Amino acid sequence: MSNITYASINDDVLNSLEPPGKAWWLSLMVILGILGMGVFAWGYQIRHGLEWSGISHPIGWGVYITDFVFWVGIGHAGTLISAVLYLVRAPFRTSIYRASEAMTVFAVMTAGLFPIIHVGRAWNAYWLIPYPNQRQLWVNFKSPLLWDVFAVSTYMSVSIAFFLLGLIPDLATVRDESKGIKRFLYSLPALGFRGTNHQWLHYMRGYLLFAAIATPLVFSVHSIVSWDFAMSSIPGWHTTIFAPYFVAGAIFSGCAMVLTLMIPLRLAFPGFRDIITIKDLEGMAKMILFTTVIVGYAYSIEFFIAYYSGAKYERALFWYRPFGEMKNFFWLMVFCNVIAPIPLWFKKIRTNIPALFLISILINIGMWLERFNIVVTSLAHDFDPYAWGTYTFEWVELWITLGSFGWFFMWFWLFVKIMPSLAVAELKEALNPPMRRAK
Repeated sequence: MSNITYASINDDVLNSLEPPGKAWWLSLMVILGILGMGVFAWGYQIRHGLEWSGISHPIGWGVYITDFVFWVGIGHAGTLISAVLYLVRAPFRTSIYRASEAMTVFAVMTAGLFPIIHVGRAWNAYWLIPYPNQRQLWVNFKSPLLWDVFAVSTYMSVSIAFFLLGLIPDLATVRDESKGIKRFLYSLPALGFRGTNHQWLHYMRGYLLFAAIATPLVFSVHSIVSWDFAMSSIPGWHTTIFAPYFVAGAIFSGCAMVLTLMIPLRLAFPGFRDIITIKDLEGMAKMILFTTVIVGYAYSIEFFIAYYSGAKYERALFWYRPFGEMKNFFWLMVFCNVIAPIPLWFKKIRTNIPALFLISILINIGMWLERFNIVVTSLAHDFDPYAWGTYTFEWVELWITLGSFGWFFMWFWLFVKIMPSLAVAELKEALNPPMRRAK
């Protein structure tokens, strides 16, 4: 960042907030088209019923729950980068954490749609929420599905508050550099921040407090999501390894999505290339390396536990996954999550932008397949061979899955043109302060 100055950071951020050009509008139209596919498919499902999804006996959870777990996992990286790496003062965090925080909020917003979609009768989805009511209907507080309601809603509220708190100094910067109605609009969320010593003192204390609160949420939320499965007696689910396994996988997929977003962002705004450096992207690649080792270990230990336990149902299921009807999904998952990240051990690959982008895409695909393997194959072969079945994809659920990506990227595309996608204040902290020249 030797060529970066206070003024250049301001200029780069303000340039990114200028009225969008044709490329941005074209991208948004494509994204909205994909979102429209999902909306149409959901409307079709509401009209004609869940029979148009692949959900059937014995697989009562299918693509929708896979999507839910996938998007909750994506939402982990933003809070991890913002909170945990802030507490340990990781240097590569500064240039990428703002966009990853936004990614967290939008991913959790996307995940929250799938319990509603999965219910089928979306207008009755409020039954999932425990509250006093005249119908005298109460949800089962012993069910981890209810724990999800508390965990995900708490995680989302804290993530939004943490995200907005970090934006305040940068919104004040944009406000001070703007004029007219734009200045007025940015002055509202800036909350009167003027950068005085008193304000900075309280701001840094509040930010540190939020980071401390958000850190345990990183580990607790996806642990609770994993208990949706582990608290049952289904072979392939009933295991104590799921909590750390899911947390590591969530961080793994979230870091991959950060690269998937930051590399195009760096390309779209040339001024960002000196700020989002190769070294910063390499830091994310190293985190991917660390978590892929944990994920690969979890894959192998699952098979070892099934073998060593002597439980015939567990052994049968873990034989079915790599050699049954859905074996292609299993081996593609292993390739994307274990084999594809191996080149990142070499610095030449970690510093190659196209290679990083390709590997991040493969990891995103692999992590979706991981959730699919856990959800679907375990239900397909449980205890009774008479009840065994397989899964058939329907166009409705595939379109809704694509539509969820359209929903996610729509919010992110709007974010980069409305809010500062770089942390201006923290980027300036990393620079040497400008010195007055002696006369």
